[in-house]
Amino acid sequence: MKIAQIAPLAESVPPKYYGGTERIVSYLTEELVSQGHDVTLFASGDSRTAAELVPITPAALRLTPGIVDPIPYHMMLLEAVRQRADEFDALHFHIDLLHLPMAQNFIGRTVTTLHGRLDLPDLPPFYRCFGDHCLVSISDHQRKPMPPVNWGGTIYHGLPADLLPPRHGDNESYLAFLGRISPEKRPDRAIRIAARAGKELRIAAKVDNVDRAYWETEIAPLIDRYPNIHFVGEINEQQKAEFLGNASALLFPIDWPEPFGLVMIEAMACGTPVIAFRCGSVPEVIEHGRSGFIVDTEDEAVAAIEQLSHLDRGRVRSAFDARFTAARMAADYTALYHGLPGARTDAAWLRRQRGEEAELQIVA
Repeated sequence: MKIAQIAPLAESVPPKYYGGTERIVSYLTEELVSQGHDVTLFASGDSRTAAELVPITPAALRLTPGIVDPIPYHMMLLEAVRQRADEFDALHFHIDLLHLPMAQNFIGRTVTTLHGRLDLPDLPPFYRCFGDHCLVSISDHQRKPMPPVNWGGTIYHGLPADLLPPRHGDNESYLAFLGRISPEKRPDRAIRIAARAGKELRIAAKVDNVDRAYWETEIAPLIDRYPNIHFVGEINEQQKAEFLGNASALLFPIDWPEPFGLVMIEAMACGTPVIAFRCGSVPEVIEHGRSGFIVDTEDEAVAAIEQLSHLDRGRVRSAFDARFTAARMAADYTALYHGLPGARTDAAWLRRQRGEEAELQIVA
């Protein structure tokens, strides 16, 4: 198929540092290309891809000085997609809701993956208004706040199988916290859990401007209080394999309806078990007693640390291989693309290339 992937512009594809959505767009795009599809990626100009790249901005907005409002740049993105929309058999959007009015003109060929939280009060009336668009959730739990809409399916994220090789970590090694310093991610819980367990905790995380006060008043003082807590800062993809792979466990002490939680499967790919609080997608991703432990309290998390020796890191990796590879993700999306009411078949695309047919082919 000839497929358009439309990414947010906040980060490059893949991102240089933190950025879950853009990372998934990259993994999906590259896997679709490797499977023989003709893919065009609409993204920032510093993106790296084997697909055709349509650069909207010279660089990712988050790393570009002077950017105040991202909306004008995303309007430019939509115009670039609109101008070329007729070229594609399927168009896959990863920018939440901005495109839905424009995509009415080719709604039968569009898919929208919702990467964020959906429990915000302004969202239900919007999605009721555009209830015919094919939407994809990244966990079943993510759907709960939504009104009746046209769900195309739940498709879990996936990583390239060779991206994060499994490592034979040590149960006596450090605990890891990876992601973003924010109240809903609960780094304070991670610090208290590690302190009570008497374990070293390494925190690899970015601090956004919006969370700067939380960092300065809540988290930095906690780190200073305990000698076994170490703040690493934001790390890149190359550093992630070592950081996660050498840890005895990843702490995922969230306190919000996490739509998916990419870091959980990144840890699993390394063979590193996850100790996660029962929120959002966690029960769908973690198999309790196999790939980690699901807990409800800090007491339970401390107790789970004592049980890590009962988990086999090879089984943690096999849980990843069975459910969370990029190849599986791409196969699920390809099946969805083919099932769209306006999707064009491979044969139709080849005929158009040869100039034998110009009409749209509808899949029954």
